[in-house]
This record gives sequence, structure tokens and C-alpha cells, in this order.
Amino acid sequence: MDLKEIPEELELVLKTTIRALDDRKAEDLKVLYVGKLSSITDFFVLATGNSEPHLKALINSVSRDMKDEKIQLVGSDLGQGTGWAVIDAFDVMIHMFLPEQREFYQLDDLWKDAELVDPEQFLAVEAGN
Repeated sequence: MDLKEIPEELELVLKTTIRALDDRKAEDLKVLYVGKLSSITDFFVLATGNSEPHLKALINSVSRDMKDEKIQLVGSDLGQGTGWAVIDAFDVMIHMFLPEQREFYQLDDLWKDAELVDPEQFLAVEAGN
């Protein structure tokens, strides 16, 4: 997917999310375009934290950066103690897991028909600004 195809507001949500996760050293960061497969969202961002404190840092970083950019959130389920947190930014749903939960729920496999989008292209755009 080419960034030129993404509306500016949606690109801001993706850039903010991916930058926040990358800054906090999220592991196995993936961006899936599910717009042709789902009626509820256009993108899933999947990330793994290596421990409960790391997962909490990822959640806090994404939440704070979204607030700083005045990005409206539909809701969140921070799943305290569950190893899985979700932040819903309408067209982008951010799923953050501990490794065990990511392996168990296998969203990567469930949405295997989704288009994989390279998160580096959002980081490169951010660095260029």
C-alpha cells in the first residue's frame, strides 16, 4: 500500500502509533491493511511487549502520543493483567500483546489475507519531517 493512498488524518494516526511503539522498542511490529476484509476498521497494528512493564510502557506511550496529537479514540481495553490491550482509533485498531497471548490468539494468522504494510515507511516519513 502506498502512503499516497491514505488520507492525511489516517496517516497521522498510523505514524503516531508506529512511532510510539518503535520509540518504546515494541517487538514484532506489524501493520495489516484489513479495509477490504473488515467492515469495522481499515488497519490493525500488532505489537509485542516482552514483559508486563514493557507492555504497560507501550500502552502508555501510544495513549499519550494520541492525546498529544488530539486523535479521537473510540475506546480502549487495557486488559490489565491479561497480556493483551486494544486501543480503538476507529480506522486503526492497535493490539499490544505479551508473547504468550500473541501466540495464543494468533491475529497474524487469523488475518493472513490482509495486506502487510511495512511500518518502516511511516517511520521514514516521520524522520523526514
